[in-house]
Amino acid sequence: MKFLITGARGQLGKEWTQFFKSKGIAFEAFGSAQMDITNWENVKERVELCRPDVIVNCAAYTNVDEAEEREGTAFSVNEKGVENLVKICLEKGIKLVHFSTDYVFSGRAEDEKLFPRGYKEESETDPINTYGKSKRAGEVTLMKSQVDFLLIRVSWLCGPFGNNFVKTMLRLTENRSELSVVDDQKGSPSFTFDVVEKTFELLNKGKSGVYHISSNGKISWADFAEEIFNQSNIEINLNRIPSSEFPTKAKRPAFSLLSTQKLEQEGLKVLAWKDGLSVLLEKLNSSS
Repeated sequence: MKFLITGARGQLGKEWTQFFKSKGIAFEAFGSAQMDITNWENVKERVELCRPDVIVNCAAYTNVDEAEEREGTAFSVNEKGVENLVKICLEKGIKLVHFSTDYVFSGRAEDEKLFPRGYKEESETDPINTYGKSKRAGEVTLMKSQVDFLLIRVSWLCGPFGNNFVKTMLRLTENRSELSVVDDQKGSPSFTFDVVEKTFELLNKGKSGVYHISSNGKISWADFAEEIFNQSNIEINLNRIPSSEFPTKAKRPAFSLLSTQKLEQEGLKVLAWKDGLSVLLEKLNSSS
């Protein structure tokens, strides 16, 4: 089986590249400059040259705040790009793996009581910012098609490659003795290495449809930061603040926990968030 990775320069795309290399699996990987999923001719040419059995789409517009001002670009990549991939997959009989986000849900604070274990795959979506709306549009395009797909939703994505919250916290502590982190947004991190391994297991099981891959445990961003500092033996004053004291262009969900019950029903063990963080920090330390 041969794979084609789009968005290969992002943190998830790089994780897939390393995974396939370690397993000796045939694949080709392209960054957005080499394979622009918004360009149909470019997509068609790449796919016809590579002739993959599975396309793993890691290409996405993910700048949440910038998306508020660049709505057209966000929808072009996150909706139109998916439309092009669906079209070529239907033409060539290729399976499509696509990644989406917790931001497709409304993230209302009261949802924490309604969904104590997190939003389920079939829960109603109602995104509150442009990024979430563009990702949901891509999901709808995929779900309405006749293509064989595996749609994976992740939350608070972090890993050894690219930029993410863990790396940001570690960087900021290099020249600060105090940090303020929001404490009223609840969720759980998805670790790229765990996402890739579990997605591959689902593929091996021949699964299709929608799955959530996240870690076990409900925390705030401040909780996450505190554990990063604890595991890294960093002494710093952490101020827990409400979102109102940290205004952003795009509205953030107060609750974005993803239920992993469906994953557990497939016999896949869900990673505890502290364990995932420990593995990530070890990977970061070994590469520095």
